[in-house]
Amino acid sequence: MAATSAATFSIGSTISLGTKASQLPQSKPLSVRFNSQNTLATFSGLKAATFVKCESESSFLGKESSAALRGAAAPKAQKSSQRSQYHLNPQASYKVAILGAAGGIGQPLALLVKMSPLISALHIYDIANVKGVAVDLSHCNTPSQVLGFTGSSELPNSLKGVDVVVIPAGVPRKPGMTRDDLFSINASIVKTLVEAVADNCPDAFIHIISNPVNSTLPIAAEVLKQKGVYDPKKLFGVTTLDVVRANTFVAQKKNLKLIDVDVPVVGGHAGITILPLLSKTRPPVSFTDEEVQELTVRIQNAGTEVVEAKEGAGSATLSMAYAAARFVESSLRALDGDADVYECSFVQSDLTELPFFASRVKLGRKGVEAFISSDLQGLTEYEQKALEALKPELKASIEKGIAFAQK
Repeated sequence: MAATSAATFSIGSTISLGTKASQLPQSKPLSVRFNSQNTLATFSGLKAATFVKCESESSFLGKESSAALRGAAAPKAQKSSQRSQYHLNPQASYKVAILGAAGGIGQPLALLVKMSPLISALHIYDIANVKGVAVDLSHCNTPSQVLGFTGSSELPNSLKGVDVVVIPAGVPRKPGMTRDDLFSINASIVKTLVEAVADNCPDAFIHIISNPVNSTLPIAAEVLKQKGVYDPKKLFGVTTLDVVRANTFVAQKKNLKLIDVDVPVVGGHAGITILPLLSKTRPPVSFTDEEVQELTVRIQNAGTEVVEAKEGAGSATLSMAYAAARFVESSLRALDGDADVYECSFVQSDLTELPFFASRVKLGRKGVEAFISSDLQGLTEYEQKALEALKPELKASIEKGIAFAQK
């Protein structure tokens, strides 16, 4: 196939190969231009043999926001570079494991992750019904080899040599349930899976999706501590969906170009602990008090909005899969050397008095490289009050998870 054929690169990416481009009009985790003047001799799916130069913008930001974040994380670097450049070899080289891959989030997530040109092996694990999913995915002409693993006896092999582990395993929310209602079931599942991660790939980036993330992330941290392999820079509670929703709702409300909108979301990942910092929206935009209240409440309750709309048939699986795939791609870019990767995530943090807190972070090869503390400076009165109001609930959820892991 000629290199000038249209190609799908990844979630929300913009690509140009030679003189033709394939564009996906979502918010962009990665904006890439192949600068090689030579036509690639072969191009199959996402796999190209030629070494190419990549110019990367931040994971979900336009030029203005990207430059501002670089300034916040490393003021001196801002003067010398307005755009980060890194070299990316499309030859896939990273291994990703998805634990809970046969479920409502796991299947679409596996499909979206399969599209990444950075992945050489995609291991999908579940307690049942995963081998067929693996065969189905293996027919997609993208670089990664897909292997399916079923049951606890195959769990260790699914994790050998893995660079990124994503855990969406667990039961979904149903109408009338809160994320905390899921705790008794999902807490045990996360504990068991993270124990296996600690034993088989302790250096991997670990992405926790299983709800309630405000509690399951602390459980994972305690398990890793007990195993003696805890690295707080590599353990992430995936809150990207809150950012995706905030960006979408704000863009719709203000008639903005979605690809340029960036709303940092801090706190936690449930109810009032989700705090969109609308005053920090980029590009700068003004909101009335009524709009702030309306948007904040909608972002906080967006998961319930989906649960109720599906009338008992499921929870937010597709949007969650999209958001999780975006965070996986950001992690892979960071591992691959992109120095301009920013995402919001629920991590061990010293930004507040709480041991874990969701905020925007800069990602690098070793995980979290910097916290964007400027997001919490100069808050509006509404945001400052909301921040203080969320802390007791978030603290209780964190302590609940720690107590579970320690008993």
